[in-house]
Amino acid sequence: MVNIRAKKSLGQNFLVDGNVISNIVKAADIRPQDMILEIGPGRGALTSRLVEGAARVVAVEWDRELAALLRKELGNHESLEILHGDILRVDFHQILPLSGKDRWKVVANLPYNISSQILFRFIDERALFSELLLMLQKEVGDRLLAPPSCKEYGVLTVLSRLYFDVEKVLPVKPSSFRPIPKVDSVVLRFRILPCPRTDVGDEAFFRRVVKASFSQRRKTLFNCLKSLEYLADEAALRQVFEHVGIDAGRRGETLSLEEFARLSKEMLAAVRG
Repeated sequence: MVNIRAKKSLGQNFLVDGNVISNIVKAADIRPQDMILEIGPGRGALTSRLVEGAARVVAVEWDRELAALLRKELGNHESLEILHGDILRVDFHQILPLSGKDRWKVVANLPYNISSQILFRFIDERALFSELLLMLQKEVGDRLLAPPSCKEYGVLTVLSRLYFDVEKVLPVKPSSFRPIPKVDSVVLRFRILPCPRTDVGDEAFFRRVVKASFSQRRKTLFNCLKSLEYLADEAALRQVFEHVGIDAGRRGETLSLEEFARLSKEMLAAVRG
């Protein structure tokens, strides 16, 4: 494992708990034919275990110094490619080529300061992947697993539920990292669904409706959605709510995925006339 100090400016906390690493590798269920993307390999504690069983591992590291040291330390593994880059900007289709029906697995300890942004990327690029096994801040994990009508429920919850099966795999204590963070962590598994969980019609329009519904959490659905200005007047929007049987006075956090789907399709039908 590479020996280097964590950089506070990059929000680095290196996973050092051997038991947690072993449990992650076990949960990943790595097969000889697997292709794995690792994000933020850090000092390589998990990377060195992944390359033992997978056909190919691509590790993307934002810290240039760490990437260079990892190449020096683990460069003897022909199946490993270490890339220096920003995971929010790299071209997945370029660095993760597909072969036949094979898809990539992701096994990663995500940088907590950009974990939500990375998750939205995975939603957009989900066709490349079969499964994600991600270490996240517990707060983000709570949001992903939250039911409707609680404060953690939001845009990320709804969109993840549309495209993934999400399950909790492992709680992780702060003492498993160096330096020790001030937050608890959790490992979640995301299984990519072969098709969306429910029919939402136009997926881009559905996303706009969901995002608008949570844009001002204290406001009613009606007040949030009228700001989209898709419909000619407020009466037309009220008629949409009546047709789908949803109270316009509810808040976005109370709607299930299926209710958002009905509302979005009815709104789009009204817009198109």
